[in-house]
Amino acid sequence: MEALPARVRAYVACVTVLGLLCPLSLVPSVPVFPPGGARFSWWAVALLAALYAGCERLARSRPVAAPHPGGTFHPVLLAGAFLLPPPAAALVALLGALPLPVEQRPYLARRLWRAGRLVLAVWAASRVHLAVGGRDAVADCDVPAALGTAGVAVLVFCLVLTLLDGGIPASAPGVLPRGRRLFLGALVPITVHGLAGLMMALLWRSPYGPVAALLVLLPMGVSWWAFAQYHRERAAHQATIRALVQAVDIKDGYTRGHSERVGRASMMIARELGMDDERVEVLRFAGILHDVGKLGVPTRLLTKNGPLTPEERRVIELHPEYGHEMVRGISFLGEARAAVLHHHERLDGTGYPYGLAGGQIPESARVVAVADAFDAMTSTRSYSRARPVPVALEELRRCAGAHFDPRMVTALVRAIGRAGWHPAVTADDTRPTPGDTRPAPDAPRPIAGAPGPAAGDIRPAADGTRSATGGMRPAAVPGPTAPAAGRPGTRR
Repeated sequence: MEALPARVRAYVACVTVLGLLCPLSLVPSVPVFPPGGARFSWWAVALLAALYAGCERLARSRPVAAPHPGGTFHPVLLAGAFLLPPPAAALVALLGALPLPVEQRPYLARRLWRAGRLVLAVWAASRVHLAVGGRDAVADCDVPAALGTAGVAVLVFCLVLTLLDGGIPASAPGVLPRGRRLFLGALVPITVHGLAGLMMALLWRSPYGPVAALLVLLPMGVSWWAFAQYHRERAAHQATIRALVQAVDIKDGYTRGHSERVGRASMMIARELGMDDERVEVLRFAGILHDVGKLGVPTRLLTKNGPLTPEERRVIELHPEYGHEMVRGISFLGEARAAVLHHHERLDGTGYPYGLAGGQIPESARVVAVADAFDAMTSTRSYSRARPVPVALEELRRCAGAHFDPRMVTALVRAIGRAGWHPAVTADDTRPTPGDTRPAPDAPRPIAGAPGPAAGDIRPAADGTRSATGGMRPAAVPGPTAPAAGRPGTRR
């Protein structure tokens, strides 16, 4: 435990020592705790410990998030707490948890911490269960009484785990699994495991014996497999999105972090509008992937020195369609795909790529458009300083109804007013090297031969905001209206 701070080493050592003391009363010469007056068989301890270790190894072979770090299959442990005296139930946790491998350093500290916290929690749950008469209710197969006493034991089990996790010193975040989850949030999954453990205990004491008790694990295994499949699919989705965003960041380094911030702002708007969690997540994906179409734009255009020709501008403004082609086959994105295609549309019909107006623009695209504009105005780039948040919000209000949906603007204003804007990722560290006078790829640039703002001019265009809202529509794509000829735009 050399890599751990002294406070953490001391805390882990105390938990480990207390955990080792719990089963010692099984040794007659060392009566540390009273055995509880209940008889037990050593083979039951060995069977439950082996069963717990086997279930844990199976669970750890799948990418499943555990309700508590260090112990994912609580039904077997809780069944031991309902069936055995406290020292014997603690021994089940000790023998089952110690042999399990750990995947991160420091290995010894993590192994001892996992075993110690589980032993203490199981011992406390078993003590309380015995004190409230739960052992007799299980032995008599009195289901109503057994449910009540088991509920008290599960409550104690969850409380001890939460208190132990909360005792990891705040000065060493991330060193050990701290598990600072809210008690009520942790109680829900552990209660489900407690019901399964109680079913195991009742069947164990029934005429059918331990074999019937093991059958309880079959439906648990099926549900566990389904849960694992869900998490595996979700992990694949996240990996797909990360790969796309990283590819955009590599190609267009000046906008590094922009996608993540737009995703966060989109999520804030969606929550303020009262959307359900699943839709909030989809809109977060939409914000993260809104500029993925830049992968289809030649790098020489994104990094070109000097003004863009009208043809080059039209190529860059095809990036929403490129992005839609890239993500339209990813089914889990749902309405996020429409946001990728239409996030540069404007309510007055002057956006691109299709010149949609008003309600023709998908709601997801209207959310991302506001989030995109807000981050573009509040991010520091190599060519301009960030606008203060109040100034950017006022600009969004000014353009609401013409360029942006007023509902989305109002939602963002309310959300930021309540929670503030403190993005975890910024673009401040993407600064030009000394002597590099090249403007940023998304800086407002004049079109060759057409009047417009000079490179680096951050003043709003005559028809709306600056680089946040885009410029003319490309003539090369189909749409209900003709493009606005010669209007200066941006490289977004």
